[in-house]
Amino acid sequence: MYDALCVILLFPLIVAIGASDKRADGTTVRIARFFGDLSFPLYITHYPLIYLYTAWVVESHPSAAQGVVWGVALLIAAVTFVYASLKLYDEPMRRWLSARFLKRQA
Repeated sequence: MYDALCVILLFPLIVAIGASDKRADGTTVRIARFFGDLSFPLYITHYPLIYLYTAWVVESHPSAAQGVVWGVALLIAAVTFVYASLKLYDEPMRRWLSARFLKRQA
């Protein structure tokens, strides 16, 4: 039921809100670009972290407070790891591949 409600109600609402906002100043664009740049590395790397967290919860049976604290810590660690991956691997690799394979034909 939750998934159906998200797909039917929540996702279209989010898209409508995003499409209706026509102002985009420098700060808004920088924030959106930052999160957009992080999205692909986060998509690629988050799954093992979720498995580790889930395994810890199943094995340790932590209290709700412990779960929240470690969940927030995991979020911070994931974003830090993703940002490092973006800056140290993804962007340099894209530059190298672009220089290597997208050379202009003169």
